[in-house]
Amino acid sequence: MGTIAVLNSDENFSEKIRAIWKKIDFEFTPVFFSSGEKFLEYLNYELPEITIYNFTDSVLSTLKVFEEMKEDPWLHYGGIICVYQTEDEKDMLERVKSLNILAMIRMKEFDSNFERVLRILKENRQILFHRHIQAELLHSISGRFVIDNDPFDLNTYSHLITNYLYNANLIDLEGKDRLHVALVELLINAVEHGNCRITYEEKEKWLTGQKNIMDLIREKNRDPDIHRKKVILEYSINPPKATFTIKDEGDGFDWKARQNKPLTIEEMAFHGRGIHMAEHYTASLHYNQRGNSVSFDFGLLQDMASVLPGGFASEKVVFQHNETVFEENESSNYLYYIVTGRFKVYSQGKELSTLTPQDMFLGEMSFLLNNRRSATVKSMGKSELLRISKKDFLDAMKRKPHYSIFLARLLAQRLSRLNALSGSVVY
Repeated sequence: MGTIAVLNSDENFSEKIRAIWKKIDFEFTPVFFSSGEKFLEYLNYELPEITIYNFTDSVLSTLKVFEEMKEDPWLHYGGIICVYQTEDEKDMLERVKSLNILAMIRMKEFDSNFERVLRILKENRQILFHRHIQAELLHSISGRFVIDNDPFDLNTYSHLITNYLYNANLIDLEGKDRLHVALVELLINAVEHGNCRITYEEKEKWLTGQKNIMDLIREKNRDPDIHRKKVILEYSINPPKATFTIKDEGDGFDWKARQNKPLTIEEMAFHGRGIHMAEHYTASLHYNQRGNSVSFDFGLLQDMASVLPGGFASEKVVFQHNETVFEENESSNYLYYIVTGRFKVYSQGKELSTLTPQDMFLGEMSFLLNNRRSATVKSMGKSELLRISKKDFLDAMKRKPHYSIFLARLLAQRLSRLNALSGSVVY
């Protein structure tokens, strides 16, 4: 069973979380902390699947704790929910850029939106997982989300997708931001012009009055016929690309008219800017004939550099193509952390496997067991490693106990893969 670590000293707020959690019957159990020190200690040892930061708490130094967490890339696992005051939104958006954000919830909207987030997570448990403990994406992974017309949900589903790809080292931070923008803009378009049937003229009039388009969408959703409509987001992750299709249940979008008459800069102030950005950030964007379905591709990275662990004192070493990292039967004095590149593993002259940054480490078994190397490892092309001595490794484990948990889970994951390949059980 997973956990939700909550940093908060307001008992009324804690009771809200408990009540909503019980209502949803969510499998992750909330654990509450009114001490920043205890909260960080829990993150180090327990690796909770979800963390909640109450930035409206007037007693706790939530921002200080949040910044401490940000300093260690290996604490950026799971999913983060931030609760804040409306006036702090711009500042919050800047602070959370490089993190696995699931949702940002204004305190005044917490009751309804937190419930929505938990329902989404409960239904999509398989796509929420820790950074650096991901399964290898060797085969095509596909799925679909059935999304309500609520604007808040669109962001949450987009975060789930982009966090998943970022966690799997298939997109970098820039790619994560670009894909998130493309998904949100096209999803909003599906809700706005598709299901809610908001015309360009109606939208322009609404925005000219300095009103928020999200409020217009919510107003439209008071109509039961509109409220029951859904948006379908289908995804297929098949490196070197991911393909997405967004379908609404509306009458369709006149994409041909837009294609034949590009919008001016003045017109984009009210509509069309989102689609323009999506076209710029993605590839092969196209609509179906009716105009209620849009598909696009997004390029995925291969062998992207891993996030460097902050707790290790280490030496960076670079290897050229076919250069040997270590030989079979050598002493195992160092552990290697894979930053970039691909590595072939050989035993008795036979090729066994290929390791990439997703595998994180080279030579960990013999290093931990104090045995001689059981295989020879060679670089395929130029690569970069961090070389970690036993002393530095043990020092890091003392300072950063969650590193040992990551390593243990990584080894368990590799054993699981060996079991699957061999058809036998390894104990």
